[in-house]
Amino acid sequence: MKVSRGFTPSEILNTQYDVFDFDNDFFDAFGNPERYGVWFIWGNSANGKTSFALKLAKYLARFERVAYNSLEEGRSKTIRDSFERVGMEEVEGRFILIQDEIAQLRTRLKRQRSPKVVFIDSLEYTGLTFKRFLNFVREFPKHLFVFIAHARGSQPRSKLGESVMYHADLKIWVEGYKALSKGRYIGDVGEMVIWEEGAKRYWGN
Repeated sequence: MKVSRGFTPSEILNTQYDVFDFDNDFFDAFGNPERYGVWFIWGNSANGKTSFALKLAKYLARFERVAYNSLEEGRSKTIRDSFERVGMEEVEGRFILIQDEIAQLRTRLKRQRSPKVVFIDSLEYTGLTFKRFLNFVREFPKHLFVFIAHARGSQPRSKLGESVMYHADLKIWVEGYKALSKGRYIGDVGEMVIWEEGAKRYWGN
């Protein structure tokens, strides 16, 4: 068996990475994360998870075309209301809402000029196993996948959610209308407020 090459500390330290040039609240919370890989958002209902995911999608549309795969809510009134709340009309032409099963999504992403950032809401609706999840994301190494998942207490609800969380590059826990970075990218503050009034009510400050 061929042994892989090792890297010296200076080689690692001099490596250039392709990162998002975040600013303001997003930089304070998450720094400058890489543009590829897997991010994971989880939280309990009625804590601002969908609003945060859409705020993040809207922000990322400044950098890349974004697809939001709404497997759970589809084109329901609740998703429409969330779009209205965060002003998604401002990224017209840079953002699309889709409802693709994983096989359909794979076909879409193989097309030229396909969106490079894909939100999947929610992980529990994909029907994936962890092995199929790994095969899927590794098939598209120049894409960013943002998986949204349900929680039980402070942990992902499903075994798949737990595995994806540990695999993810950026882990974002949503609680009380705050999005908190749990690694591996953390800015100077490490959190951002999703809804000021709701956060004050929940956290009491």
